[in-house]
Amino acid sequence: MSTLAKRNGGLWPKMVQDFFGAESPFDWDEKFWFPEKGVEVPSANVIENDKEFKLELSAPGFDKKDFKVEVDNGIMCISAEKEHKSEEEKENYRKKEFSYSSIRRSFTLPENVQDENIDAKYDNGILKIVIPKKAIEAGKSKKAINVG
Repeated sequence: MSTLAKRNGGLWPKMVQDFFGAESPFDWDEKFWFPEKGVEVPSANVIENDKEFKLELSAPGFDKKDFKVEVDNGIMCISAEKEHKSEEEKENYRKKEFSYSSIRRSFTLPENVQDENIDAKYDNGILKIVIPKKAIEAGKSKKAINVG
């Protein structure tokens, strides 16, 4: 589900707007021009059946210990971080290398899920999350209200 969010322009969009006037000829998306380094939004498949939702998140290169899955106020946040360092020292040189990668994705859960029974497994680069549904209580019957 998408929501509309106000863009907080940074220095670059402000300079362009000042140069071209109030109506800029461009749609400046600061995240396109200045993306966050090292944070990716992984691809996901969401499959629904009568009993559950199944979520498959593409996250190759991580270990299951790298993941953190949390549910807070109906929002499930999935994140993973990995850091790699190597150091080699020989007689006439020294080599140090490091890398850092992270992923982050959030999903708004519907009201008919059992968030206390969510199960997650990581295998072959795919994080698989099963979110069981709970029975929806039958609502009250429809009532017409007269407008006076």
